[in-house]
Amino acid sequence: MPESQLNLDRAFSAAVSAGKAAGAIQKELFGTDIEIGYKGRIDVVTNVDLQCEREIIRIIHSEYPDHTILAEEESQKPKESKCKWIIDPLDGTVNFAHGFPLFSSSIALEVEGNVVLGVVYDPIRDELFTGKRGGGAFLNGQPIHVSGTDKLEQSLLATGFSYHIREIKNNNLDHFGRFAFRAQSIRRAGSATLDLSYVAMGRFDGFWEMNLFPWDMAAASLILEEAGGELSLTNGDPFSLYRNEIIGSNGLIHREMVEVLKLGLKQSD
Repeated sequence: MPESQLNLDRAFSAAVSAGKAAGAIQKELFGTDIEIGYKGRIDVVTNVDLQCEREIIRIIHSEYPDHTILAEEESQKPKESKCKWIIDPLDGTVNFAHGFPLFSSSIALEVEGNVVLGVVYDPIRDELFTGKRGGGAFLNGQPIHVSGTDKLEQSLLATGFSYHIREIKNNNLDHFGRFAFRAQSIRRAGSATLDLSYVAMGRFDGFWEMNLFPWDMAAASLILEEAGGELSLTNGDPFSLYRNEIIGSNGLIHREMVEVLKLGLKQSD
């Protein structure tokens, strides 16, 4: 289909189908004897990641063979397309490999540099988070909205740490310590897509992380925006999918989160 004739509802249906297909694979193979490999020192990849990614790409390309694919596990030949699908086939691979039941698939569509739809699917809880640009955010078809918590000290936050935590200076441990003294509590669950989705529906009040990739943020950042949340870089500058960092919040505690992170950035200069 020519890009000029892209039907967003049709693209959304393809994304939901692909996300649920990946989720079915994950649910079937969770807890079984899977193949585990390493992309780095502790950066895990499994045969399930690869199987899910291939299935998602198969479904997307069956509808849109000329669209670009940006996926975590297997590089795709670049195409001259204004439409780019950004895919994380299994976000929470370490959780999956250890039998910890918190993981998801994430699929977003970016058109001319703007993410226009996002789908995040958690197969264990059968929770489908969705969003379309200008169309709101939903959990299993029901509208969702960010929390009303307006003080950092009363907030439940989420964060994560890079696989390269042992090798990089900006490893988030200092920020974690500062937030531990400022927030009500912090969770580190191991899936950025679900963390952001949980901010979107009010389970968390805010999330921050560094050293992320576009597929970690694309779908869920749109869902959070559509749920009334706020996004920025860790220094408060406008959010960019390709800057590898994010603050996502309910908006009410965003300035306080930026202040905490700016303090850490100043002290590291």
